[in-house]
Amino acid sequence: MARILGIDFGTRRIGLAVSDPTGTISAPLPTLTRRAGKRPPTAAIATLVQEQGVSHIVIGLPLSLEGTETEWTAEVRTFGSKLAERTGVPVSYLDERLTSVVAEKTVRSLGLKRGERERKDRVDAAAARLILQTFLDRSERA
Repeated sequence: MARILGIDFGTRRIGLAVSDPTGTISAPLPTLTRRAGKRPPTAAIATLVQEQGVSHIVIGLPLSLEGTETEWTAEVRTFGSKLAERTGVPVSYLDERLTSVVAEKTVRSLGLKRGERERKDRVDAAAARLILQTFLDRSERA
């Protein structure tokens, strides 16, 4: 089986995670930094897709707390469409409400020194891992 890539798409950073080849376990990857006013690093992610042998991408969909789509949701969908077009890999979306909150609590519970546990890239990578693991767990039941 090929791997699945999980993405937590943010305004400043993009958290990434990849599944094992069996699609059972997710693991965080290094977080990409976005530059203000610049396009998202689609080329870097496309390279990662190729290097990791990714056959599917799942992106966290930032819905409002009421479950409705927002302007940011539309931007994430646009990014996903461009990424699918560039890579030729199908993209799915997963409701990511409160994922960052859970990720932050998880990182804080690791017993790391304060400076390490408060690094935002750790939280973004953990959020991507949670998005991907949720997708994997739901896929197994389907």
